[in-house]
Amino acid sequence: MPHLTLEYSANLERFDAALALEHINRDLAASGHFEEADIKSRARKTDTFAIGTRRAGRAFVHAKLAILTGRDIETRRALSACVLNALQSRVPAHPGLDIQVCAEIVDIERDSYAKTVVTG
Repeated sequence: MPHLTLEYSANLERFDAALALEHINRDLAASGHFEEADIKSRARKTDTFAIGTRRAGRAFVHAKLAILTGRDIETRRALSACVLNALQSRVPAHPGLDIQVCAEIVDIERDSYAKTVVTG
């Protein structure tokens, strides 16, 4: 915990998802809310997508940060802004595209979340 899932439209040819994840993870670790080694991130390029009623000229990058329940709304807003700011700085403009960049915070039910670490 936390888990970050980054989805982005395939028409963002100059978007470096791995670099974006590095920046988001760094900023989340610096927020003081999480242990650095607990931040798990992944990215998924979406080949099939629709934005509104037309595909041409539009793109998206959406980050969903799943965190354990119990944080107040101010903390959740700060985490959303943290993710959005880190992400926005890594999304280059693409001529002819309007890119929607979004961040969302979702809760993981604390009472049912289970985790273990396997070391080698």
